[in-house]
Amino acid sequence: MNKIRGFTLLELMIAMFIGVLLLGGVIATYVGMKATTNDTMSIGELQEKGRLALSIMRRDIEQVGFWGTFYDQGFTDDNQAAPANPGSDCSGGINNGSFPNNEPANFRPIWATFTTNATAMGCITKARPQSEVLQVKFLEGSPVEVTGLVPDASAIQSTKYYFIAQQEQAEFIAGGNIGNMPSVNATLWPYSHHVYYVSEEQQVINNRTITIPVLRRQRLHVNGGMKDELVIEGVEQIRFVFGLDTNFDGRVDRYRNTANMSDADWGATRGILSLQLFVLVRVLEPDVDFGVQSRSYVLGNDPNRRTVTYNDAIRRTVFTTTISMYNMGGSAWEM
Repeated sequence: MNKIRGFTLLELMIAMFIGVLLLGGVIATYVGMKATTNDTMSIGELQEKGRLALSIMRRDIEQVGFWGTFYDQGFTDDNQAAPANPGSDCSGGINNGSFPNNEPANFRPIWATFTTNATAMGCITKARPQSEVLQVKFLEGSPVEVTGLVPDASAIQSTKYYFIAQQEQAEFIAGGNIGNMPSVNATLWPYSHHVYYVSEEQQVINNRTITIPVLRRQRLHVNGGMKDELVIEGVEQIRFVFGLDTNFDGRVDRYRNTANMSDADWGATRGILSLQLFVLVRVLEPDVDFGVQSRSYVLGNDPNRRTVTYNDAIRRTVFTTTISMYNMGGSAWEM
């Protein structure tokens, strides 16, 4: 009769040891893959936010200085008509509202300021202190189709303002008031006035209320003046450096940050040729694997560059681009 033999104690211990090694390897692989996945997702989130912020702001900035088929040297009482600026308008300095007025200064299509508190430009009440605000006014790239003197009514929005351009005459007009064009050579363009700034808001994520930075925008609207809207979550700082042509030879001679721009710089609109845009973005939640420590981020490479430091476990990165303003320079509209 054959005896059935089991494993010896030594064999069982060896098998258990090998099993523990295999299980440990599987767990280590899982943990490593999870950490790699978290890193990849965080980096992807940062890239998405940064590229989107640059793209949205670039699209507006590149249009600054473009006034369609209006070719006169600046806006005056004689060559333009416009409604009164809305009561809740965003304005910084003289002749810097939504529409030109009769003040003795150039109408400013671009302007920026550095905030020291939550208010700015008479329209912003929740800006993040120690951040910057950018104001741009421009015509959107595609004109409304006009047949003879009649514009395409289906392409006109009553909540938007428009710009009727002739060679030496211009008119800012609400969409609901547009009739026939004054001449067969007139063109009709959507007009925009945007103000970008950084703010903070609270959100509930995973049953926790957290405060996150956001990029917001004030946008000109026919009913109620400037409307505030969320653009992108996770934008913590924006900074601008302007490339100036001080001798009007068509080339950038010097760079000035927002704080160093003077009224004369803003008024000499044809001297602003480029803008360096710096955007600091972050993920919304802390990453335990990233670790809590002090990290610094530099916005700019000019002598007055800004360095911001945070002591937390939140991933951040800086995105930057240089935007040429082809409609400024020697072809700018100037009084």
